[in-house]
Formats: sequence, structure tokens, C-alpha cells
Amino acid sequence: MNILVLPGDGIGPEITRATMQVIARANDLYALGLSFAEAEIGLAALKRHGTTLPDSVMTAARAADGIIIGPISHNDYPPRSEGGINVSGELRVKLDLFANIRPNRARSGVPSNSRTPIDLIIVRENTEGFYADRNMAVGSGEFMPSEDMALAVRKITAAASRRIARAAFELARMRRRKVTAVHKANVLRLSDGLFLREVRKVAGEFPDVALEEVIVDAMAALLVRDAQRFDVVVTTNMYGDILSDEAGELSGSLGLAASLNAGETHALAQAQHGSAPDIAGQNRANPTALILSAAMLLDWLGRRHRAEPFSRAAASIERAVDEALANPALRTPDLGGSAGTDAFAAAVVERLL
Repeated sequence: MNILVLPGDGIGPEITRATMQVIARANDLYALGLSFAEAEIGLAALKRHGTTLPDSVMTAARAADGIIIGPISHNDYPPRSEGGINVSGELRVKLDLFANIRPNRARSGVPSNSRTPIDLIIVRENTEGFYADRNMAVGSGEFMPSEDMALAVRKITAAASRRIARAAFELARMRRRKVTAVHKANVLRLSDGLFLREVRKVAGEFPDVALEEVIVDAMAALLVRDAQRFDVVVTTNMYGDILSDEAGELSGSLGLAASLNAGETHALAQAQHGSAPDIAGQNRANPTALILSAAMLLDWLGRRHRAEPFSRAAASIERAVDEALANPALRTPDLGGSAGTDAFAAAVVERLL
């Protein structure tokens, strides 16, 4: 199987390099037969090719069995007309990576910011919603009729709502059998109402899984107050983006927050956090989130291809990360330690079994 590696911007190359040390070791230990190809995206590609996402990279992404991408600095990109494509958003839409799976749990020995034990997964719809770069066939979903008026279009479809709901219920069936649908249907009666309608329909296919519905502002408060009540949370794009960052911080740090963008035939591992250009090149960045995201990709490949060694490799990486984090001396500065990016990766590699 072929893995496409896209290092990205800011701390992206550093944490991607660290992640690939772990994945390469798992590849050897479990005889996964993976091969790796690296391609340039983001600001480096813009400088060299005039675009942050060259056509050759998109072709390689379509052909790859899986993708690992480092953080990108898309807020610093020029307009799309000048080559500034949001690489992450473009890959999600063009590869139909409709499910953004974001697990959040406390790690042994790492101080949690949550009042109660936290172990939940946020399942976020990835291809529509309020995101201006992925809800129109032509042009942007955000526009200005005049210099003093800006409008944004939100797209919610029954088909996208159904499939993200089904992904959430299938996950819940493997966990504690509870799904929480987050919405704002008391105000957005049509769009969030449509989302809820489809979630309720899918719930009927899973009588063994409980469904509750929570308004998004209440959800933000309840995560702080009582995170342990939640198992799998399903929601639309922007709510999921915001709530998963909150949950990641409650779990201990966004530096621990893994993420997988998955569709029917493609999957992309990507940390939840950004590119942190202020610490780029200093060997200080925490690679944990991307390492765990890559482990999620291995598990997805294992389930998709019924290849049990991939799932065992993913579990081994999770275990090795937990063991490394349990030692305060091995943590990176964001977690109160003094270890560098490379040192933490080496510690994880050493603990792989």
C-alpha cells in the first residue's frame, strides 16, 4: 500500500518527520508492506509552482491508499485566484472525505482540564455547512453585494446528513452505544431541522443505540461541566470544528488531538491543531496529535482491507504514545516537559512492540 506524505507549513515538516519515524518503525515491526511518497504543498509549493496544491499532488492523492498531512497555514495564503488553495478543504471535497473523526480522551499522567473523565468522539460532517470553500458548485459561499455587506451561504443536504449520522451510529455501536446530535434547530429551523430529521431517521436503524439532541450553546457548556456523559457526538461542519477544539483542550492539550478525515475510498490523517509558525524550526512542537492521527489511518486501512496487522500496529502506537506521555521528562514544552519533537518521537519508537 502507498502512503502519500504532505509535510505542510510551519511546524508541519517537523511533526511529519517525527510521525514518519514512528510509522516506519511500525511498518517494519508488523510487516505492513507500506511504501511512502512525499510531495510539496502549501507555502513551499506556492513559491515553487505558483499554487499551494499542484495538480500532480491531487493526482497522487487520488491514487494513494492513505494520506498523512501536516498542518497548513491557509490563513496566510493569497486568494485562490493567485494560487492560494486551502489544501485541507480541497482534499476533503475532491476526495469526498465526508467524516471528520476526532477522538478526545484524557491520557494517563497528563493533567486533564476536564471536571469529569473525558472519552468521546466528535463526528463532524466535512464537506458542506458554513465553509465558503465547500458549499457551492461554482464560486465561494461567502460574498459581498456591497463593500458594507457580507453574506454567507450555509448548505445542509439530506444525503450528507444521513451518511455522517450513519458513521456516528456505527462508531457508537462499537463503544458505549450513545449518540448526541448537536444542532441549533431552535433558530436555524430549516437547515438544522433538516440535519436532525435525517439523524432521527438513521437512529431508527440502530435501535440498540440511544440518541439525544443538544443545542450547540448548551453543548459547549456541558462539555466543561460534565464531559463524561458523552460518547459519540455528531454534528455539522462548523459546530464540530469548534466543539472538537474545546474537547481537545479539555482532554489536556490540542497537541494531543488526533483527527481522521475519511470517506468510502480515501482517508487522510491530520492533526486537529494549526501550523504554529511562531515555534517552527525550534524542535519544540508536540508531534503527538499527528502520530495518533496516523495510527487512526492505519486502523482505517486495517478495517477497510481486513488486514489485522494494521489494526494491531495502530493499537501499539496508541500504547507507546501513552507510555511516553506518562513520563514527564519525555513530554514536549506545551505539556510542561522539556523534550524536543525528535526526542519524543524517538521515545515512542522505542516503546513500540
